Amino acid sequence: MFRILESKFITSAVKSDQYPASAFQDFAFVGKSNVGKSSMINTVLNRKAIAKVSGKPGKTRLVNFFEIRFKTLENEDIGFVNFVDLPGYGFAKVSKGDRAAWKKMIMTYFEERVHLGGVFVLVDIRHKADPKDILMIEMMKESKIPFAVIATKSDKIVQSKIQLTCQKLKVGLGLTDQEIIPFSSLKKKGIDKVINWIGSKTI
Repeated sequence: MFRILESKFITSAVKSDQYPASAFQDFAFVGKSNVGKSSMINTVLNRKAIAKVSGKPGKTRLVNFFEIRFKTLENEDIGFVNFVDLPGYGFAKVSKGDRAAWKKMIMTYFEERVHLGGVFVLVDIRHKADPKDILMIEMMKESKIPFAVIATKSDKIVQSKIQLTCQKLKVGLGLTDQEIIPFSSLKKKGIDKVINWIGSKTI
């Protein structure tokens, strides 16, 4: 397990030649446009608005990079990783041209980014498994990219139903031995599991 010490925004990119040079591992966040990616990043980093949040789906239109400095709790070593906020898919009311451009940005990132430590695939706990999310998970499996599924907005359903809902989502998304992590930016729940997952891939 590790503790985040500080974080900073690095840059936004459209093309791969605009990605920042880095020897650190990337951990990317991907999901539908209204799933709460930016809110989750802010919550995990304990920052109010390092990632821009909007009530209008589709706010993230670029690939946004953040540098994270952390230390392990066991041996006090200092390390770094990058968080990457990818454009949302599947919901935003934008032109077909914009949707195609966002899809290209996401695919280019997965294909060309070298130091990809893992991906968080975010799904809304209130909804059934979405074909777009299933497709994203299948792509992670085929590309052998480590990934964790996060069920956001867990504060929106009754606490006693979270476990059963996550189990149904697991079946719908075609997962077998993989846990779904319920997460709430409002209640700040699920942060430790997210940080521990990142730590398991970096230490």
